Amino acid sequence: MGIKTALPAAELGLYSLVLSGALAYSGRSLLEASQDGAHRKAFWESVRPGWEYIGRKMDVADFEWVMWFTSFRNVIIFALSGHVLFAKLCTMVAPELRSWMYAVYGALAVAGTMGPGYLLLLLSHCVSLYVASLLGQPWLCLGLGLVSLASFKFDPLISWQSGFVTGTFDLQEVLFHGGSGFTVLRCTSFALESCARPDRRYSLADLLKYNFYLPFFFFGPIMTFDRFHAQVSQLEPVRPKGELWCIQAQAGLSVVAIVAVDIFFHFFYILTIPSDLRFANRLPDSALAGLAYSNLVYDWVKSAVLFGVVNTVARLDHLDPPQRPKCITTLYVFAETHFDRGINDWLCKYVYDHIGGEHSAVIAELVATMATFAITTLWLGPCEIVYLWSFLNCFGLNFELWVQKMAEWGPLAHIEVSSDSLGLGWLSHWRGSTVALWSHPATFGLWSRTFTLLVVRAVAHPVGMWPSLPSACLLHLWATFQNKDNWGDLNKDNWGVWCTQAGCVGQVLLSRDLSFPIYNKEREPAWDSQSLRHIPGTRVAM
Repeated sequence: MGIKTALPAAELGLYSLVLSGALAYSGRSLLEASQDGAHRKAFWESVRPGWEYIGRKMDVADFEWVMWFTSFRNVIIFALSGHVLFAKLCTMVAPELRSWMYAVYGALAVAGTMGPGYLLLLLSHCVSLYVASLLGQPWLCLGLGLVSLASFKFDPLISWQSGFVTGTFDLQEVLFHGGSGFTVLRCTSFALESCARPDRRYSLADLLKYNFYLPFFFFGPIMTFDRFHAQVSQLEPVRPKGELWCIQAQAGLSVVAIVAVDIFFHFFYILTIPSDLRFANRLPDSALAGLAYSNLVYDWVKSAVLFGVVNTVARLDHLDPPQRPKCITTLYVFAETHFDRGINDWLCKYVYDHIGGEHSAVIAELVATMATFAITTLWLGPCEIVYLWSFLNCFGLNFELWVQKMAEWGPLAHIEVSSDSLGLGWLSHWRGSTVALWSHPATFGLWSRTFTLLVVRAVAHPVGMWPSLPSACLLHLWATFQNKDNWGDLNKDNWGVWCTQAGCVGQVLLSRDLSFPIYNKEREPAWDSQSLRHIPGTRVAM
């Protein structure tokens, strides 16, 4: 029972044809809407002069994207170029000191960006988890790691720790939360790996080399300590044939994506339109559909660019980092929706798989999912909508197992065998696929995924969250759902606008997903044919 992960070429071609036509139709309506609203007063703040020589303005509602390629562009290029240059020189002259160069350069970059006080703060968290690792108790290391993570989520501790940052700049809060959160996860990984290998004690220097690797420091992705240590400890790393060409191609694709987004924002104001509900209420359904879809794809492009740049630098350093997410347009199996494979691997290795085992026992699966989503809730930032999101996904994972157990129950299994013996295998396959489809969180939790998964970023406070448009509309929508007396406001005339507003404002989080392993009908793990490693199947599509 299950959904196959490969579709016939003819079927994919048909889907591509239908999608292309739909995008062309909705794109035309969205282009007209952008042209009509370019001079509206509500658009003045986020639609700024762009290509004046052809009369085009530019959507600059995403301040983070704008900061990356304007104010902070030179800083980012300088920091990453310096990292690559010193790493290459160290590899050529003294390869045994390569990992030390990573740590020193990263620590100096963090101190120069956030101040020495912030660097000392992170060192204190590193030392505390290192001391815990010396005791050899995994529960103590994980517990202390969660306490450290909670200290960056709740006041007054978060306010006190943010006071260690020197200066004030636009991306300060994003860098503070990103560096702090990923530092805690990395230190916890180090401590748990130390407990798992009591015969080989790692030093504090190993932890510092691991944590202050600059390309991964602020935004991830996170590599578990065992993988990072094994790869960075190679004295004479050998680059596989053709890898350099792949690195160049990946860098070129990142540049092309950046240019494409810049061009797109001069014609389609997808981030600004949802902020004006009065204007959006007059848009046709085709424009609203294109608006929601464009926001989702833009968030994937944004994450792909960030992962692409970071992964390019990491691969130049002879590392094998987690891959970037797949484009949502190419996804037809919900279990493949990864938006951060690093955090996915971290949670699966240290929590979900450790507790759930083979994920075949009902009670063990329930405990594993509850523990995993409790940590995920803490990572995202506890609030009402995250609680709802976690509960629905936790229930969905367990519900899938319950349906599978029911299908294996004697009478149902006998019916399936009988249908096969009568030559009705297609009926059994259809029944199994139908059960799998309707038991999937993507189906029974549709309303929660179209609302809570897409707007969780706007009302929660996850680490390194992307900037959202004004969240007042989201909070009003949430209050409307909470208060049955207001349900009358969501009538057929404005329901599409509300859904589009929720979908556009709550853009998909980067580096905030939770994934789980998937198996075929023989209970064998699915494997990635390209990297020959296990693909954890995402059950939480963030």
